[in-house]
Amino acid sequence: MVAEQAQRGAAVEAAARALLEQAGLQWRAANVRFRGGELDLVMHDPGSDCLVFVEVRYRRDSRFGGGAVSVDAGKRRKLITAAQLYLAHHPALAERPCRFDVVEASGEPPRLNWIRDAFRADDC
Repeated sequence: MVAEQAQRGAAVEAAARALLEQAGLQWRAANVRFRGGELDLVMHDPGSDCLVFVEVRYRRDSRFGGGAVSVDAGKRRKLITAAQLYLAHHPALAERPCRFDVVEASGEPPRLNWIRDAFRADDC
């Protein structure tokens, strides 16, 4: 069951990455782990020269809200902390504008919904 969930998560993240790349974003990193949290995808938006931290959320059933609903205040704080640590490890990127996007997936097969600028660091 756990292996099946991990495979599903990896497949959804790969589909999210493909969706973002088709839209013109460029991949920088995936599954970047820090003590305070994990960044699913780190992308670059060349149109705005923006660094994009992407949270990918999958829900088999959206009856209780889509994946974006699960990115609550606590999860947002963890993502912001992880993004700050990423920038500290990549000082050349620290002055670049950043945004936080969410790609939610639901159903079987998963349907993707990309939410640009889903939240801001100063919201938390």
